[in-house]
Amino acid sequence: MSWNPSLEPGCPDEVGPDAIDTLIVPRSRDLGGFEVRRALPAPKRQMVGPFIFFDQAGPAEFLTGQGVDVRPHPHIGLGTVTYLFRGDFHHRDSTGADQIIRPGALNWMVAGRGVTHSERTSATARSGPNSLFGIQTWLALPESHEDVIPSFEHHGEHTLPVIEDSGVSIRLILGNAYGKVAPATMLSETFYADVKLLAGSRLPLPDDHEDRGIYIVEGSISVAGQDFEAGQMMVFRPGDRITVAGGDRGARLMILGGATFNGPRYIWWNFVASSQERIELAKADWRAANWEKGRFDLPADDRNEHIPLPD
Repeated sequence: MSWNPSLEPGCPDEVGPDAIDTLIVPRSRDLGGFEVRRALPAPKRQMVGPFIFFDQAGPAEFLTGQGVDVRPHPHIGLGTVTYLFRGDFHHRDSTGADQIIRPGALNWMVAGRGVTHSERTSATARSGPNSLFGIQTWLALPESHEDVIPSFEHHGEHTLPVIEDSGVSIRLILGNAYGKVAPATMLSETFYADVKLLAGSRLPLPDDHEDRGIYIVEGSISVAGQDFEAGQMMVFRPGDRITVAGGDRGARLMILGGATFNGPRYIWWNFVASSQERIELAKADWRAANWEKGRFDLPADDRNEHIPLPD
């Protein structure tokens, strides 16, 4: 679907309420100083396309010297996406990547057979009061790519395609939508975008992806004759032409989706896999802590601590 709102995109009241296949109200969790809202996986929905984990981190405010410290930890079978609205993260991983991410940019790490990374508020941000607000999500890898060599890509704010029209602004983070293609290397059919809507402006969802979802970050939207507030995710039936309208205060959304996977994925702690056996092997390898010689190593400049395997 190319971006052209004038080509009869379908008004919000042209589809019935049953167009929303699943409505998700995320679970909130206090991580000590900031809150996380987890939309995926949900009791009634494990995935939206390849997206299997979706967290809103913050908004949170920190005093001078404070911030977030996510110690080195492992992943298999997934790609991690970090996208921020406010604040920064200093990313280090066992591929050798060492990158500070700021709002509007993308960090895309493919874990493949196994990677370790940490994310911490940068020293520069800690020099004064600082904020954190962003989205972290995981994409499950197709079975053909579960054992690929780990990799990392950073794409700056100005390298991500932006589409603007009639009160709508879209920054395409991953994949393809509205005739544009984002620069990160994708391993399955995907779209993921940051959308800003002015009050009353309309956004037609891409109609060339099977699974499609919306997460409301701020404000509100109307779809299928219903109003929805910030902090909710909705997943739509395949094939329906869906248009959403910005509420009285406008809205900021994350839209996401892609091809439906050929089956569910096992997920345990930070591991995602097509079989339980893969999970068990990864657990044993992390517990062994055989850095440099085994499956997992620690980031070169962040080797003094790590998160142990949960009991």
